[in-house]
Amino acid sequence: MKLKEINHIFFDLDHTLWDFDKNSSLAFHKMFQKFGINISVDQFLITYQPINMKYWKLYRDEKINKTELRRGRLVDAFDAFGTQFPLETIDALSDNYIEFLPLNNYLIEGAKEILEYLMPKYHLHIITNGFKEVQNTKLSNSGIKHYFKTITNSEEVGVKKPNPIIFEHALKVSGAKHNESLMIGDNYEADILGAERLGMKTLCYNYHNENLPNTTRQISELIGIKKYI
Repeated sequence: MKLKEINHIFFDLDHTLWDFDKNSSLAFHKMFQKFGINISVDQFLITYQPINMKYWKLYRDEKINKTELRRGRLVDAFDAFGTQFPLETIDALSDNYIEFLPLNNYLIEGAKEILEYLMPKYHLHIITNGFKEVQNTKLSNSGIKHYFKTITNSEEVGVKKPNPIIFEHALKVSGAKHNESLMIGDNYEADILGAERLGMKTLCYNYHNENLPNTTRQISELIGIKKYI
């Protein structure tokens, strides 16, 4: 069913438009090569990815800070392979990963096509929990920054999705009203529930193939957005 009276569309970035998994894998390959780490990157990522998701949830819930996130996810992942590094090395690894991450900028399939479709009809915006120092670089290097009128970053606002304050801030700076706004993102808790609490309409790009409530609007590929708007 088509959504009516939508004038503003807010997108999450990582896992929604920007192919985080592919770009992250390439960054880890470069990092492992630089530091001479003799562990299969593919095997490492199988262990690392759920650890990373756990730490990001703690970070969203304000239970750990940015430094603890960046250190903890690497320490726990390397521990699983029986490998320990001094804290100084962990920090160097983390810094290099963040540096390498936006060097490759693969997008989710259909991202540019759907943005081209939406741009003439709607005001487009970004709301992201990602680190400030890399999110703008990702948008610029991937060639999609010009599609968006505003970019709201959790580090600048001081809170993270699903905190309603970040959505309120994004609405304020964009001049949008909640009842004319649609939030599209991959994270059910952060993007969908967070936006719904403010009265925004939502559409979940179910990137992770989760079992979501039947009432949740969801798509399995970005081109499916056309069914709703």
